[in-house]
Amino acid sequence: MSVTNGVIRASSREPLLSFGVIADVQYADIPDGRSFLGVPRYYRHSISVLQRAVSTWNKQHNIKFSINFGDIIDGYCPKDKSLWAVQKVLDEFDKFDGPTYHMFGNHCLYNLPRSKLVSLLKMPTNSTRAYYDFSPCPEYRFVVLDAYDFSALGWPCDHPVTAEAMKFLEEKNPNSDKNSPVGLVGVDRRFVMFNGAVGKEQLSWLNDVLQDATARRQNVILCSHLPMDPGSASFAALMWNYDEVMAIVRQYKCVKACFAGHDHKGGHSVDSHGVHHRTLEAALECPPGTSAFGHIEVYPDKLLLVGSDKMADTEMRFEL
Repeated sequence: MSVTNGVIRASSREPLLSFGVIADVQYADIPDGRSFLGVPRYYRHSISVLQRAVSTWNKQHNIKFSINFGDIIDGYCPKDKSLWAVQKVLDEFDKFDGPTYHMFGNHCLYNLPRSKLVSLLKMPTNSTRAYYDFSPCPEYRFVVLDAYDFSALGWPCDHPVTAEAMKFLEEKNPNSDKNSPVGLVGVDRRFVMFNGAVGKEQLSWLNDVLQDATARRQNVILCSHLPMDPGSASFAALMWNYDEVMAIVRQYKCVKACFAGHDHKGGHSVDSHGVHHRTLEAALECPPGTSAFGHIEVYPDKLLLVGSDKMADTEMRFEL
């Protein structure tokens, strides 16, 4: 296998499959800027990172599919250019030789409604829902969650979910600016408007999927825009109900890793039940000439993330 930053050593075994990963492209045709924390953001360059990712994956000839972990364009994208910007980024993904699986991020929902995004992102669902699963080989199941199923973003202003989510935030966050975690302590800092939750119907669906995967003796990889372990991300970046999701996960032994985006600096932890949590570094915050993407080699007993440049290599071993 190829090594980009020297952490991962070559395996003597061939992987069951390999897939590409990239997170938080957040493209916009606007000048560079900074995050609320002052971190530089390279809005026009981010699409170059994606182009390098696709070119690299294609040259490897063994990348079966790719997963985009959300935030395909940025919230600062002029709203009259939202559709154009999404299509511009999707055109780059279309140059990849395999399929790409997408999920919502908050910046996606700042630009376009959920119903439009499900169609544009070609999510493999039979409805307008944005969560799904797929099995690229008999040994593994991938589960893609909709982390904004219950949120104040993406739904029409008069939708019941919007009203319920705003009521929830009012109870959890006393700030007038619901995107501000000021005064919130520890993991309660996650109760901000740019996060969201997995809804009740989706939680039930997740339980059914994990039950079926267990019966089929499949390992499961859980994918979400929002991180689900406090050790893998800033508290303010966590899913509102990560604890409920993980309570379901811990009823079974099939989930081996949870991957996410959203927290641009990235992170890695292993929780008390041995599940790996890997938050991926953002393409958006790569200065010109640098990149953040990678591919993951899938083995029966481990996952190897081989990163490029700013995306750290990570070996994730687990018990069978």
